[in-house]
Amino acid sequence: MTRGPTLPAHRLPHLPTPLDAFNAAPDEEVGALLLHCLCSPRWSRRLADHRPYPDVASLLAAADEAAYDLGRADLTEALAGESLPELPEDTYSAAHTALTAAHAAYEAKFGHVFVIHLDGTPPEERLDRVLEGIYSRLKNDPEDERVMSAEQLRRLAHGRLRDLLRGAGPCPSAAPPGGTNNPHGAAPGR
Repeated sequence: MTRGPTLPAHRLPHLPTPLDAFNAAPDEEVGALLLHCLCSPRWSRRLADHRPYPDVASLLAAADEAAYDLGRADLTEALAGESLPELPEDTYSAAHTALTAAHAAYEAKFGHVFVIHLDGTPPEERLDRVLEGIYSRLKNDPEDERVMSAEQLRRLAHGRLRDLLRGAGPCPSAAPPGGTNNPHGAAPGR
């Protein structure tokens, strides 16, 4: 049996990905997007300046490295951009009171907002996890807590950036610089 000529492989046109858009976007736009992921101009500039990234894993690795390199002033600035998530509407008032009191004690001791990475935590467990985290971390000394907060910020930025690159928009889990928000697994704070 003889066969006819083989047709060339069909190639789909290259469709831009969120990473392609990130790599090609103007510096100001990328900087603004990155500030929504972590309110640190130094971190944002470093990631923007090292574009283009060959893949998402490379960008996320660079984001982690840049977060590890943040100094004390950078961390203070990033912490100032975080906020408490809104509790579900059906949360009883005692929970609001408990969270407010726990956060006030935390902020009085450490002088900054409490942050915790909540990705993967079911919504119905978030309040308990936040309260447990605050009470547990109130036992830390200030230097240990600074290290813990830096790690939580790194994890938050990583998750927000990952969400951004999935096409979820401008890191919806991050507070705008100097603002408040309703994060999904983000940083409790003011």
